[in-house]
Amino acid sequence: MSSVKIECVAKEGYRIGESPVWDEKEGALLCVDITGRKVCRWSSVTKQVQAIAVDAPVSSVALRKSGDYVITLGTRFAALKWKEQLVTTITHVDKDKPNNRFNDGKVDPAGRYFAGTMAEEIRPAVLERHQGSLYTLFSDLSVVKHFDHVDISNGLDWSLDHKTFFYIDSLSYSVDAFDYDLQTGKIGNRRSIYRLEKEESIPDGMCIDTEGKLWVACYDGGRVIRLDPETGKRLQTVKLPVDKTTSCCFGGKDYSEMYVTSASDGMDKDWLSRQPQAGGVFKITGLGVKGVPPYPFAG
Repeated sequence: MSSVKIECVAKEGYRIGESPVWDEKEGALLCVDITGRKVCRWSSVTKQVQAIAVDAPVSSVALRKSGDYVITLGTRFAALKWKEQLVTTITHVDKDKPNNRFNDGKVDPAGRYFAGTMAEEIRPAVLERHQGSLYTLFSDLSVVKHFDHVDISNGLDWSLDHKTFFYIDSLSYSVDAFDYDLQTGKIGNRRSIYRLEKEESIPDGMCIDTEGKLWVACYDGGRVIRLDPETGKRLQTVKLPVDKTTSCCFGGKDYSEMYVTSASDGMDKDWLSRQPQAGGVFKITGLGVKGVPPYPFAG
């Protein structure tokens, strides 16, 4: 499709840019730099990026119903007050695993914050296996653990009818689906709906569009792919000018723009000279589909 346009809107050179989330109220895109230890906000009005430094790897950010944001920081769920640049811990997980940290996280349609953990990487995608778990932070600030033995807990989203939860454990090279109970937040009946092909490399962050199709950022694959979760078929591939594409979300006034984060960690000088926009945030227009606004955390 020739109408697809890709533009680097934030040339920040993030080490591991992740967790893009559209903040409609601010007309801004939130994201994090995990190893750079900062939460960032790019304004679509001023085109400027503001950043708040934090004291641990920060892996996801989400809107909060009561205002401001919630984040996953180290192995903590935490609250972030933007103006005050104030971070307060909500609760800890994986206390018995000092080498772990949170990775991707997202809020479900009922306002619960789902996020998973992993072992700290030795180098990109190289780590102690099966150390992670998937958790949910409920609005009463209690936490439930769904399962463990996760390698790299990654992309998550929910079907439009809220009956299916989609999830990626990156090193399984699979996009999985679970039956989902919106009332309780329980998940079950795990199955694979798509296995990545060699050139697609490692599945990372993910989002859903208003047609119920999934968009998956392919780390080391330099692309986002559109999948049909019903048929397990790939419908579209959008290639980006950087290899380490990490996550994607829809945003903009009518959620017709796609934002894609990327990483620069693990790239040498030669590689970076060939991909000077590595670690930048990209805006894709002309996809012809819209996304679903993010849900705020209810707690």
